[in-house]
Amino acid sequence: MPFKKFDRSKLNIKSISERIHDVNISVIKDINDPILLIDNPNIDIIARDIIKAKEKKATVLMMYGAHVIRTGCGLFMIELMKRGLINHFATNGAGAIHDYEFSLIGNTCESVAKYISEGQFGLWKEDGILNDIIETGVTDGLGAGEAIGRYIWENNLPYREKSVLALGYKLHVPCTVHIGIGNDIVHEHPNSNGASLGEASMSDFLIYANSISNLENGVFLNFGSAVTGPEVYLKALSMARNVAHQNNEKICHFTTAVFDLIPIEETDYSKTPLKTDPHYYFRPWKTILVRTVSDGGKSFYVTGDHASTLPSLARRVFSLENNRR
Repeated sequence: MPFKKFDRSKLNIKSISERIHDVNISVIKDINDPILLIDNPNIDIIARDIIKAKEKKATVLMMYGAHVIRTGCGLFMIELMKRGLINHFATNGAGAIHDYEFSLIGNTCESVAKYISEGQFGLWKEDGILNDIIETGVTDGLGAGEAIGRYIWENNLPYREKSVLALGYKLHVPCTVHIGIGNDIVHEHPNSNGASLGEASMSDFLIYANSISNLENGVFLNFGSAVTGPEVYLKALSMARNVAHQNNEKICHFTTAVFDLIPIEETDYSKTPLKTDPHYYFRPWKTILVRTVSDGGKSFYVTGDHASTLPSLARRVFSLENNRR
């Protein structure tokens, strides 16, 4: 006999207009706005490698956590996309939800402390629409990222020009969403279909792996994704290398960079921390900075708030590109 399941039909789902939001779309900065930039020599090296990767038509893939969207980096990401400097963006489910909410209502981020106490966290009708968007996308053969981007763009949502997913759809640049069922607020809703979520995310994983197949001479960036980022990258790289080896090819000469809030000594990330060191369980370090570049790649770590580090990298890349014209 199967175990008893939670009955989602009993849930009280309210309109998002009743929700108190912690972040307004005014947080999204224009690429020319005054921003506190950081001076880090690693950023210069990474920026040069991005320019070189574009010249060699290699993959430059940016994986990012939800915090990157919430801190207002979207227009910098879109400009990098428009210029062909980053040719694949990837995020988790939460990153897509914040992008969608900004596009729809110009606000995002409910108070977890307030609404989890009330049993209302995540239970907003407009967010549940994302489940229908993904299901429709699956019917059309789309991954989650393209399905959401298509909806935002073609339905002319109020702030679509500031949506990374929408501009990815418009410009035909892969923007993939890597879903962990049970991780996201939309999975609470009665219309959330595990089969559709799984198929949409699987499609995006295969699109992602295809991009990783072109990572030789390229760049992999991981902004603030401590679990999804390194884990999806690790499996996709293994797949890509498996096929490359069968063709007597290699995927080993590329640059990886982790941008995160956790401070680590720059001289320490060239080798995996000991298992007795808590840093061993910080996946971006052992996976992105050490193991996957041990055959000829190079890696860099940049500490700081994404609201400063991403614009700092973007502006450095723009400057280098402009000087080459």
